[in-house]
Amino acid sequence: MFNTLYSKLAASLFGLVVLIGLTFFLLVRYSTEMYQQELNQKLNSSLAEHIVAEEALLKNGKINRAALKEVFHMLMVVNPSIEVYLLDRQGKILDYSAPDEKIRRTHVSLAEINQFINNRGQYPVLGDDPRDIGRKKIFSVAPVFQNNIMEGYLYIILASEEIDSIAHMLEGSYIARFTVWGVVASLVITLIMGLLIFFWLTGRLRTLAEVMTAYASQDKLEQFTQRYDVREDGGDEVDRLGQNFNAMADRIDEQMQALKRNDNQRRELIANVSHDLRTPLATLHGYLETLMLKEKQLSDEERNRYLEIAASHSHRLNQLVSELFELAKLDSVETLLNIEPFSLAELTQDVVQKFKLAASEKGINIKTNFSDSISYAYGDIGMMQRVLENLLENALRYTPKGGCVSVSLNEENHKVQVKVADTGCGIPDDELPHIFDRFYRLEKSRKANADNAGLGLAIVKRIVELHGSQIKAESAPEKGTSFSFWVESWQH
Repeated sequence: MFNTLYSKLAASLFGLVVLIGLTFFLLVRYSTEMYQQELNQKLNSSLAEHIVAEEALLKNGKINRAALKEVFHMLMVVNPSIEVYLLDRQGKILDYSAPDEKIRRTHVSLAEINQFINNRGQYPVLGDDPRDIGRKKIFSVAPVFQNNIMEGYLYIILASEEIDSIAHMLEGSYIARFTVWGVVASLVITLIMGLLIFFWLTGRLRTLAEVMTAYASQDKLEQFTQRYDVREDGGDEVDRLGQNFNAMADRIDEQMQALKRNDNQRRELIANVSHDLRTPLATLHGYLETLMLKEKQLSDEERNRYLEIAASHSHRLNQLVSELFELAKLDSVETLLNIEPFSLAELTQDVVQKFKLAASEKGINIKTNFSDSISYAYGDIGMMQRVLENLLENALRYTPKGGCVSVSLNEENHKVQVKVADTGCGIPDDELPHIFDRFYRLEKSRKANADNAGLGLAIVKRIVELHGSQIKAESAPEKGTSFSFWVESWQH
């Protein structure tokens, strides 16, 4: 029943209106009663005093019953609601105008009587009701003197039992009904207006909830384009919640698309790994079987050639497995970099010297362009060496005889830029964005070497990303390719 915010707010408002109405009704009723009692007691505060001054209620130490009867009769004619009691000095009831069977007390407390006599003006003052043990009523009282000696009190109840019944009857009067219905109408109008206001205020929340529910039920294989319409001025908490939902939904959609791409890449990776492993394994297996079956028929020269081919494919398998293991390790969240300052210039010289011999055998010139004053770099020296080796190996693989491979270092804004360029066949523009994909090889345009597994540039990209940088490739067909990235320099 209360499964929506609007229903809960409506129920809360209804309960609050009922509580306010009940409180208001009780407060008005109580204040009205107190006002009537105060007004009645003020108007009749000197009534007992006037009666005592006119009539001698005690005579020769005894009750003047004739005078008392006359007082009872007079007051009953003037105001039938008044009850008269004659008390002694201790508050004992000596005589009264009420029926005998109605009297429940024999004494009246003198505390309220003394308060009334000594503190005029502070009304209402409630005294004991002789008709009810547990009830108090407004009264008028005056001391009764005989020969200048106070002998008792004239105690007048100003609101008798009949008045109580009349007060209850008045609750059904026109004025009472008009007041009650006026209060009820005001509360009903307040409730309706509050419900309309709550409905309007929660409208945007309902819209946001509908958008979120639709998004939650949407098949995430397809992108969900519906978003919460946020106001341009920024809005309130609801709009900020909508903005956060839109940002979250966009992020989830991006991640879902990335997961789809990763899944496709995983399938492609498995296919490429299977292909690259199957070919050398099949070749290796074939040559080994040939050696086993025709061992006595093969000459030493043929046997050595078969063994060299088998060793070559075994080396290729070993290289492929090593690169796969290295790439998996780099992708692991447990990969830790051994960050330290090192001389990037010295490291580059060492790596270049390592490839000098292989380059000269291919008729390729390797040159360097940097000074020894290059600042120390800040990173993992082992991984940086792997990056330089892969980039140089890739450049030598695709640079023809007579070409040139250059390595340059440039320092700017506390960063050292590393650039490896070749004068090879270049990369077409449509294939340039894919060269860092795993197992991607330009076999048609760059005459890929069969020993290349297509993981070298993927490893380079991952290592550079772990150092907080990005690698950039620029190429022009038949003019060459360059790879560049930057490394943070170490400040002494």
